[in-house]
Amino acid sequence: MQVPLLLLELGGHSVEVAHTLIEVGRFALIVLAARALAELMVRLQLPTILGELVAGVLIGLSGLHLILPPELGAQLNGALVGAVAGLSHLAPDQVSAIYNDTFPNLQSASRIGLYALLFLTGLECELDGLIAVAAQAIGVALTGVLLPLALGTAGLHLLFHMPLLPALFAGAAMTATSIGITASVFGELGVLKRREGQIVIGAAVLDDILGIVILAVVVSLAGGGSISAGPILKLLAAAAVFVAVSLLLSRQAAPLFDGLLDRLKAPGEAVAVAFLVLCLGCFAAQAIGLEAALGAFASGLVLSNSRHAHAIEAAIEPLVALFATVFFVLIGTTMDLAVLNPLEPANREGLVVAAFLLVIAVLTKLAAGFSYRSAEPTNRWLVGLGMMPRGEVGLIFLGLGSQAGLLNPALEAAILIMVIGTTFLAPVLLRLVLTPTQPATTG
Repeated sequence: MQVPLLLLELGGHSVEVAHTLIEVGRFALIVLAARALAELMVRLQLPTILGELVAGVLIGLSGLHLILPPELGAQLNGALVGAVAGLSHLAPDQVSAIYNDTFPNLQSASRIGLYALLFLTGLECELDGLIAVAAQAIGVALTGVLLPLALGTAGLHLLFHMPLLPALFAGAAMTATSIGITASVFGELGVLKRREGQIVIGAAVLDDILGIVILAVVVSLAGGGSISAGPILKLLAAAAVFVAVSLLLSRQAAPLFDGLLDRLKAPGEAVAVAFLVLCLGCFAAQAIGLEAALGAFASGLVLSNSRHAHAIEAAIEPLVALFATVFFVLIGTTMDLAVLNPLEPANREGLVVAAFLLVIAVLTKLAAGFSYRSAEPTNRWLVGLGMMPRGEVGLIFLGLGSQAGLLNPALEAAILIMVIGTTFLAPVLLRLVLTPTQPATTG
């Protein structure tokens, strides 16, 4: 009996070694690739987030296959699998299985990065500034939702003779705005607290709320469910109450939060209590049917009036620097640039549809930047470009559409290209429109 038990123990140790090598190795690859490309982008005077996305492309599905989400169904880099198998004394197929089983841990870390980034965005927002631009933000949000939804759906249905439901889903996929990407670039350019930054952040939050409602309707239609006004109104009411409570708490809860921090003596109290508020905000938003990302932003907004806001910001920034990098790199790893090859006949239909979607996606969000009234001069190009990137929100829409069986390969590729295009174009164009030292009010 001793020999089999010994072999079992050795086998368990090998699995533990493989777990450690895979999880630590993935983080090392992501950080190394992201930092190398970020350094390059800085020298080219481009946003570092673009370097993180490119790093993901290079090590992901369109590059070396070193980091691959299991749902892509692609083959991991053979040399990498072989190296881990040799070091852990396991078979390559066992290593691949462990890689797939542990990948959700990396995705969880990336979500922490996204939530921390959105929390930091809310924390840096001046509530008085958001309220001051509420009318403009509502105008930008409504235009940024209704125009792409209407033009995208009508164009695909009438010009490309696509069935109404897939066309409606593609139109809905263009309504969202990636707060994370825009906030990262705006923060880097130093315009997050300016009037334009406040308009974009407020409009992006409203975009996501409206996008969730539209997505719920379309997915329900795809599942054969009956659409009634009741559930839609309930979701809208929940969103309105959630935002209203967050705004109220930002006024009322800050003194209580400050009093609690003043009583705590153990080191790290600011980041611990702030992270607890972040978790509660995400939990509350998800519990009432909203996106956790909205809860993360609202949590930061709640603490924005705290006397300890600067200390919290300093404590959260390292989390953002590390884990938000993982999030943006993972977006890049899912991008399949093979769908851009026009020499492949199967890609041509998707490329034509993709060109149409990309043009509509860009023009409608730019139009949103010119759709509001403002007594004060603002840089409307900055607002329109800030609304452009779909990023992680577009990828969420794409994944849900695939799961619901709404998309054929051509339309799936087209939506992917639209998401890639707006995600890559927005940071570059924002950098061209406004440098860190340029005034924000240009007309």
